[in-house]
Amino acid sequence: MSEKLYTASVTSTGGGRDGHVVSTNGQIDFDVRPPKELGGSGEGVNPETLFAAAWAACFNGALQKTMKEAGVSVADHAPTVTAEVDLNKVSDGFRLSGSIFVAFADQDAMEDPAGLVQKAHEFCPYSRAVRGDFDATAGLK
Repeated sequence: MSEKLYTASVTSTGGGRDGHVVSTNGQIDFDVRPPKELGGSGEGVNPETLFAAAWAACFNGALQKTMKEAGVSVADHAPTVTAEVDLNKVSDGFRLSGSIFVAFADQDAMEDPAGLVQKAHEFCPYSRAVRGDFDATAGLK
């Protein structure tokens, strides 16, 4: 059984992908718009961009924790993490896929940077969620 540490709550109104989102803490309060590639204006954030931002930030934190535990200096080898999230059409609708890419400062001087990335990928909650380790529910409020 897991112990809940924090709950984020964001509400979407309007047209979903062409609507508005606001968080209960007020940190998020903006319009969402479909990208041009999906026929939208492209003049706003879309769900895939939001997910990529969250995954990249979480992964970077997990990676820095992994680096510290391995005795690797984060200051000397500061990581840059890029998440790409794809929206794919499948026979019964849509499906997400994605990739994480990491570049370290002075990467050539590091011992096993790929191993650090894999350990962080095993630890990161977003990486775990996209592997299917996610308890999802849907219901009425």
